[in-house]
Amino acid sequence: QVQLVESGGGLVQPGGSLRLSCAASGITLENYAIGWFRQAPGKEREGVAVLRLTDGSQYFTDPVKGRFTIFRDPAENTVDLQMNSLKPEDTAVYFCAAKGPNPTFPHGRNWLELDLYDHWGQGTQVTVSS
Repeated sequence: QVQLVESGGGLVQPGGSLRLSCAASGITLENYAIGWFRQAPGKEREGVAVLRLTDGSQYFTDPVKGRFTIFRDPAENTVDLQMNSLKPEDTAVYFCAAKGPNPTFPHGRNWLELDLYDHWGQGTQVTVSS
């Protein structure tokens, strides 16, 4: 049984940083792509970043480019989302999701489309406010 658990959310002031972690059980992370998504109140869930661990490919949505990074933490066996220069508009519940094993993305599809992912976590709240 695949289980994804997010952690690291919280309250942070604008301009601050947070690091989210996605821990997976029931899968071998190296064979998957892990995506981070978010859902703000009253809005649809949207993709933020994805890391395909089979080859290291990454993709970010434009609003977070240059501020967020996604990487594997081998010591903790997690895929983390480092979020810097946070803005109030980054406030949302953040979810991680897994695609795989041996993930391929259809030609022409955005890697952060929700229906491409097979397994989802329950989410962690991030609030950016002074």
